[in-house]
Amino acid sequence: MKNEQKSENTKANKDMSFTELIEKFPKSTEILINHGLHCIGCMMARVESVEQGCKSHGMNDEQINKLIEEINGKVPNKKADN
Repeated sequence: MKNEQKSENTKANKDMSFTELIEKFPKSTEILINHGLHCIGCMMARVESVEQGCKSHGMNDEQINKLIEEINGKVPNKKADN
């Protein structure tokens, strides 16, 4: 059971806040910026989910899913590296 929970925590998902995403995956900032999401300094980054923020920037569900896949495919989790 612990291993299942650990594997879930090592992947980015659209329900986490931008702050949580950036804290767990610091290198995701480059991908976010490349997608026009300059959410790093935004006050909403703490409370808004990745999905909400992406939609407010005009992204659809398919684009959001591709963004999450890109982050999970290219960016290691900070805690998984330790």
